[in-house]
Amino acid sequence: MAANTIITVKNLTKKYGDFEAVKGISFEVFEGEIFGLLGPNGAGKSTTLEIIETLREKTSGEVNVDGIDLDKKPDEIKKIIGVQLQTSGYYPGLKLTELIDLFGGLYNETVDPLKLLDTVNLRDKAKAKYKELSGGQKQRFSIATTLINHPKIIFLDEPTTGLDPQARRNLWDLIKDIRSKGTTVIITTHYMDEAEVLCDRVAIIDSGKIIALDTPDKLIDKLVETGFERPKEVKKANLEDVFINLTGHVLRED
Repeated sequence: MAANTIITVKNLTKKYGDFEAVKGISFEVFEGEIFGLLGPNGAGKSTTLEIIETLREKTSGEVNVDGIDLDKKPDEIKKIIGVQLQTSGYYPGLKLTELIDLFGGLYNETVDPLKLLDTVNLRDKAKAKYKELSGGQKQRFSIATTLINHPKIIFLDEPTTGLDPQARRNLWDLIKDIRSKGTTVIITTHYMDEAEVLCDRVAIIDSGKIIALDTPDKLIDKLVETGFERPKEVKKANLEDVFINLTGHVLRED
């Protein structure tokens, strides 16, 4: 059965004066997939996502989100997407329930704070202030806020940066669980192991152009077919597996 396309980007460009940050890229995202946009710093990932999120104006090209033309109805797109804020976007002295009520008001949605916190395993922190959370808890809470308006698509920008291995893998499980409920997830990450575990397909962007787009498995197979071999013997586990095995899967939260 063919997958339904939920995002279509055609010949997208973004210029800042003479500098072209995004150079005519085209790609599609399928409904219900986890799609990764990968690339070095300055490659154009964030610019591309901010255009789709209606946060930044494009120079040219077409963007269509769930059948909605970005040029014609950007406010309609805002209603069906959830965008993860960076941690600086929250009032540190407010309790989590207060923050959820605040965001619910912004979205004009009636939200049950405890039910929402349950989805990210933070019910026990309902009365805690945002500034009292650990790094992993803050990231889980920021993902919870993307779900307030029941979006069809959520955008996660480097969601596991700076987390310890347990918190990182816990967040992977959360992202897969959100997708399993029918939400499409667009993610950026600098961790290739994370992209390999989570993403159904990835687009690799460099210097404003997409240089590869496929499933992680197929991209790896294509590289191996060229005769590429890792300089180090590939083992059945890595150091992170050792760390998790020795210290356990349980989250340690301050």
